[in-house]
Amino acid sequence: MSQPEAMNMICSGRFSLCLFLFTTSFFSAHTTDTIDTSQTVSDSRDDTLISSNGAFALGFFSPGSSKNRYVGIWYNNIKDKTVVWIANRDHPLTDRSGTLRVIEPGGRLLLLNATNATIWAANVSSSGVHTPVARLLDSGNLIVTDANDGNNFIWQSFDYPTDTLLPGMKLGKNFVSGHEVYISSAKNNDDPATGGFTYGCDPTGYPQNVMKAGASFRYKSGPWNGVRFSGSHNLMKNTLFWFGVVINKNEVYYYYQLVNDSVYTRLTLSENGAGQRWRWSYQTQNWMLYLTFPIDNCDIYKVCGAHGVCSTATSPDCSCLNKFKPTDPQGWDGGDFSNGCIRRTPLSCQEGDVFLKYSGIKLPDSEHSWYNTSMSLEECKIACAINCSCTAYASLNISNGESGCLLWFGDLVNMRGQISPGQDIHIRMAKSELGSGSRKREILIVTLSVVMGIVLLGLTLLLFYQKTKKLKHQQQETDKLRNSDETHEELELPMFELSTMMKATDGFSLNNKLGEGGFGPVFKGVLEGQEIAVKRLSTTSLQGAHEFKNEVICIAKLQHRNLVKLLGCCIQGEERMLVYEYMTNGSLDLILFDQVKRTTLDWPRRFNIINGIARGLMYLHQDSRLRVIHRDLKASNILLDSDMFPKISDFGLARTFGGNEIGANTSRVVGTYGYMSPEYAVDGMFSVKSDVFSFGVLVLEIISGKRNRGFTLEDHRHNLLGHAWMLYKEEKSLELVDSCVEYSSHLSQVARSIHVGLLCVQEEREERPNMSSVVLMLNNDGVLPQAKHPGFFTARDVRRNETLHSSNTPSSGNIMTISLLEAR
Repeated sequence: MSQPEAMNMICSGRFSLCLFLFTTSFFSAHTTDTIDTSQTVSDSRDDTLISSNGAFALGFFSPGSSKNRYVGIWYNNIKDKTVVWIANRDHPLTDRSGTLRVIEPGGRLLLLNATNATIWAANVSSSGVHTPVARLLDSGNLIVTDANDGNNFIWQSFDYPTDTLLPGMKLGKNFVSGHEVYISSAKNNDDPATGGFTYGCDPTGYPQNVMKAGASFRYKSGPWNGVRFSGSHNLMKNTLFWFGVVINKNEVYYYYQLVNDSVYTRLTLSENGAGQRWRWSYQTQNWMLYLTFPIDNCDIYKVCGAHGVCSTATSPDCSCLNKFKPTDPQGWDGGDFSNGCIRRTPLSCQEGDVFLKYSGIKLPDSEHSWYNTSMSLEECKIACAINCSCTAYASLNISNGESGCLLWFGDLVNMRGQISPGQDIHIRMAKSELGSGSRKREILIVTLSVVMGIVLLGLTLLLFYQKTKKLKHQQQETDKLRNSDETHEELELPMFELSTMMKATDGFSLNNKLGEGGFGPVFKGVLEGQEIAVKRLSTTSLQGAHEFKNEVICIAKLQHRNLVKLLGCCIQGEERMLVYEYMTNGSLDLILFDQVKRTTLDWPRRFNIINGIARGLMYLHQDSRLRVIHRDLKASNILLDSDMFPKISDFGLARTFGGNEIGANTSRVVGTYGYMSPEYAVDGMFSVKSDVFSFGVLVLEIISGKRNRGFTLEDHRHNLLGHAWMLYKEEKSLELVDSCVEYSSHLSQVARSIHVGLLCVQEEREERPNMSSVVLMLNNDGVLPQAKHPGFFTARDVRRNETLHSSNTPSSGNIMTISLLEAR
């Protein structure tokens, strides 16, 4: 019998008792934000406190499939209950008898069971409180305060968080009280008890955020530099929130505040030790994961040992700082980097050491460091030089130029390379590492080299001008390529003679021909015992000097395990060749679209290929020295090694950008239909989101084993994107999977990959995720936003695009690259 029914039955005969029960019921069920000592929040009555703005609610709940009861705070306006704080996470109630109350004296907040035994209590009280109340604030903070002095918090839940950091919370330590605030993971979705991971701001040395697995460090963000934590290059200034670190004699803490209070955002620590930042999407009514850490192997604490630098752009990830060598060469070669590196030349402080500058790295662990906020960088250098225990120094604050001083003592650990933007650190080295030559000698050598270079350049040009008019123009282009500072000096790219290439490929024998691309044939060869692939531009190639130089410079500057490695080039007469590492399994399209070979691509291999391409694109878009837009991502430009490991190739059409540039307009549309985004094919607008669209097409092709262009079914005229979209709307996405693929044990991963592919091919480029988000979405279990209408999906759209001119040269069975197309 319900409570109202019971009251009606009693009230039918006893008016006084009815009035008493009605009054008691009315004043005990709380929908306000406050309770005092005469009130309780009762589980049996389903009582809740609601913050004044309606954003948060407090009450009893059961997590997941558990029947245990907990007092928690959650978002009140979100249908799927998202709990952000739990009072009794380690002491659950087993029934619905719990009550939460405030008691006198002191204003203690207690959770009691049916026998009035205390299950949980707020562990701070004050004897000076006369009229204590508990109030749920609009920030999601539960406080105990004096009714007559609401600004004096006796206790607050923000000081005792569980697994969630909300805007306005502080992670850090109060040196006066000794109290430290950190978040800790839950055991699992059904059990919110304290798990094995913690995350907070460590004030030891100079502040940095740290994650622990038990007592061991798992992740350290690097020291705070006034703008961000040194290693948190993915946490930058944004439109959602602003953040910072407060450092004074009383406390040190990290915090963040919302730019717009109507936005819901939170940071959580998952049960498996992943820090995750979420934003609520009012449009999709879902939580969107937009940042996670540790993001990869290089974020793991001390993964490369002392003086080792980790970078996912190299293979293996770990390398020694310049002028350092492995402490244990044998172990290093075997993949054990734990012993790190040592200086090539031992220090000798008494004889006078020097400092060498290292740029673009995550600053080392600052646990054993010292700092001064007022020193200049020169004063910082002097302070480190006179202390033989000081191993390195750097600017403390880069928020407005460079100021302050940060000194390290002992080994330098937890460094990461190719951080953009990175920082400079000056490391103590032996004096001999500067070289024995004098400054005058160095100047003389540089001067002579420049003069000789000019003389040689002049002689070369003179010889070129003596040739025929046709060769004259060709040789001028060759000269620019051979003598480019970027190509030859800065990149130190090997230049091979034509005779060497002839010998390596057996005279470009047809038996060694691997395929024919839009810019010419590709031959297999052997150079100094290493198998190579030689891309030989044909004389009728659309790729001119600019595209050739672009590909040489672009690939030579890029170093990542998912990008094909350029070994050198050949420029002689009319010949232009690029020499690549040989990829045993050729291009992806030759396997993926072959009825027999595609059976070798099981689901784990297909997912690894998708994931590898995503990581390569993420590097191009945000982690390389220059932002690179590929503009021609397609199956034939993905090469596979002997382990089916994918590498992105063919950068002839790529564009590089610096600073904050993310795209441009062009009247010369280049790329491959079926992979080009709508805004690029139609209006000539390209950006990183153009590559994202191409990646999405590629994902759907890899999953289905079908080409986007040329895809047909009897019951409709949609291309592959349209077909995938229709299945998605009908909740039949898994029907897209290639019939030869067994995926029953990977259902979630397959469905998520299809969903991510559709997010990438959305018609509006602003709706498409960036590649860092794509990598996170592929490798995490967070809720994905709903996909919207893809570009070029209707039959009408496909026919319209066919009216555009494209090259009809065959390319390994794939649609060829087009160029010289005027945008409308």
